[in-house]
Amino acid sequence: MSNFISKTIRSMPPSGIREFFDVASMMEDAISLGVGEPDFDTPWHVREAAISSLEKGLTSYSSNSGMLQLREAVADYLQERCHLTYDPKHQILITVGASEGIDLALRMIIDPGDEILVVEPSYVSYKPCISMCGGVPKEIVTKEENEFRLTAKELKDAITPRTKALILPYPNNPTGAIMEMDDLEAIAKVAIQADILVISDEIYSELTYGTAHVSIAELPGMYERTIVLNGFSKAFAMTGWRLGYAAGPEEFISHMTKIHQYIAMCAPTTSQFAGVEALRGETRDEELCIMREAYDGRRRFIVDGFRAMGLTCFEPRGAFYAFPNITSTGLSSQEFCRKLLEEQKVAVVPGTAFGACGEGFVRCSYAYSVEQIAEALARMAAFVKKYQGIEKQKTTASKKGSM
Repeated sequence: MSNFISKTIRSMPPSGIREFFDVASMMEDAISLGVGEPDFDTPWHVREAAISSLEKGLTSYSSNSGMLQLREAVADYLQERCHLTYDPKHQILITVGASEGIDLALRMIIDPGDEILVVEPSYVSYKPCISMCGGVPKEIVTKEENEFRLTAKELKDAITPRTKALILPYPNNPTGAIMEMDDLEAIAKVAIQADILVISDEIYSELTYGTAHVSIAELPGMYERTIVLNGFSKAFAMTGWRLGYAAGPEEFISHMTKIHQYIAMCAPTTSQFAGVEALRGETRDEELCIMREAYDGRRRFIVDGFRAMGLTCFEPRGAFYAFPNITSTGLSSQEFCRKLLEEQKVAVVPGTAFGACGEGFVRCSYAYSVEQIAEALARMAAFVKKYQGIEKQKTTASKKGSM
């Protein structure tokens, strides 16, 4: 049967995020810090709007582009938050989650052999989606010492005559890194000079700590060469609703819509009514603030916990992930995660799930209760102490042997 399966699909590894979570879900008393899903419920007024639409029988297809009412709400939101002006009739497309937006943008721009630059560590879907479109993913490795930010030099050095676009994933999953205005200005200069597009994945834009999110599309010369992707899953705790959007120049959006017509028709109508309420609701900002403050407290708690057990940990300033460095244990990322799950029943994700440069790190989500995080940290502390001790013994023995 394998002869009938595409070589591209056959060679594609399964998602590294789900592997340890799936095992943990079958274990009694296991704690998972693996999946990036808010532990908040979708706000009641948002659910109520969806229920009301069902009660009224509003269950037909929407326009392929999405309900105009929702596109208008998205346009107003982007104007308010990012000072970006988009025509809701022609420059905004409602997608089946931000994930479909990634797929549509890549299908729209890629011809076979085109290179797409992928900032790593980053979300697991980018490279497989590029490969499925016939493109060539090319990694740009960001560094812990640079706070996992993309630098202009790193971007410039990666560009070749075959480069068509850069995927810019900030706030970043898995590192929690952000890009500020100065960082983006330097990146924009390189993108304009090299004449490449930017696909800006801003799904965590509402979850930044200490500074407001900036979209690269705001910068001079970037509006016309940027596709902004976002959605409702993280900011509004609407993961299962599968609702996202793309905004950009009319020509890009029209071609993305054409693909969307053939593969999805439209986003779920019930979800779209909920999305309007999420963006238009009177308590929107209050709810966002409550969620952000809760994550901020957990962020500080988990980072302090990792540092207390002797792991270095970059301070995340966006999203809801910490990315501690586990090299002091002498274990690879895969070994660390496997042994931690076996010995302490705690599931985290190996950094290598987000690119080879993630070796030596693990991703831990703090989208869980403080009680769960505290218990996971206690178990991890005992685990880390054990393996750091073993590693010290190896180092000592090695030094004695070399004398």
